[in-house]
Amino acid sequence: MIRVVLPTHLRTLAKVDGEVTLEIEGQATQRSVLDALEARYPVLCGTIRDHVTRERRPFIRFFACEEDLSHEPPDAPLPDAVAKGVEPLLVVRAIAGG
Repeated sequence: MIRVVLPTHLRTLAKVDGEVTLEIEGQATQRSVLDALEARYPVLCGTIRDHVTRERRPFIRFFACEEDLSHEPPDAPLPDAVAKGVEPLLVVRAIAGG
């Protein structure tokens, strides 16, 4: 079981409270987690990844085990603690401005 923590605006959109738990078949990767998340909550399609390219949107970041995983390849295995459900995968809205 994978635990995912979404930012407030995406939790509101998906109508969920707290973290989301997902069952992933096969290896836990960013792609497999996001595929499962979008399958369970279709309203999130296009909010985290681009509809066409399926790439992470510029102002979305992924963190786990105190590491920024945002620039890891989408098919790279997530840390073992995330794959085992010990630590959550955090989806964070980046803050920009001057």
